Amino acid sequence: MSDCLYYDRSVSTRISLPMNVSKAPLFPATIMPDKDWWQALWPDPEAVLREVGLEPEMNVVDLCCGDGHFTKPMCQLVYPGKTWALDLDPDLLGRAEQGCRDSPNFHAILGDARELPKQISEPVDFVFMANTFHGVPDKTGLSRAVHRASKPGGRFAIVNWYRRSREETTVLDQPRGPSTALRMDPEDVRQVVEPAGFELKKVIAVGPYHYGAVFLKI
Repeated sequence: MSDCLYYDRSVSTRISLPMNVSKAPLFPATIMPDKDWWQALWPDPEAVLREVGLEPEMNVVDLCCGDGHFTKPMCQLVYPGKTWALDLDPDLLGRAEQGCRDSPNFHAILGDARELPKQISEPVDFVFMANTFHGVPDKTGLSRAVHRASKPGGRFAIVNWYRRSREETTVLDQPRGPSTALRMDPEDVRQVVEPAGFELKKVIAVGPYHYGAVFLKI
């Protein structure tokens, strides 16, 4: 079992697992950015979710959800389907929980993304991961965890920075995002995700500096 706590609002219980959660970032270069430029970069998160294929009545996961910028519109979009939001940082997850406090289909998980299948109560239709995949050390290993957590025909959407120089990706007049060396082309993502049992179905532009790669479980 991973170093995590599990908190399910549907039963209002907190279950302590054997070890404590470290507040150190698990994946390199994935610390939550300042809210001002993040909001400027993603002014309409619901539109992004619709573009990658989320629909009403789906059961979904916001993997490495951060402060819940995408989670709240996700809850609203898929209702009455369930939304699980997972993050390793208790402070960020608390902010996501606060933002989704009026969403009855919201479930918070404080834990390790690589242990996803053990931390949700049932397989899901869709796993969404934004702005984090570039920092995952074992990308195929994480994709296998998503595969195990997904229903047959489930989808895995990865929102990633295009492979452009960091100096070119400016928001509010400052270079933003991970280092240039960590950025991935869609083909780079395909090569590490498909061995986990997925097939790339589409790549779409979801912002000035990002694409969404949507995979189907096969």
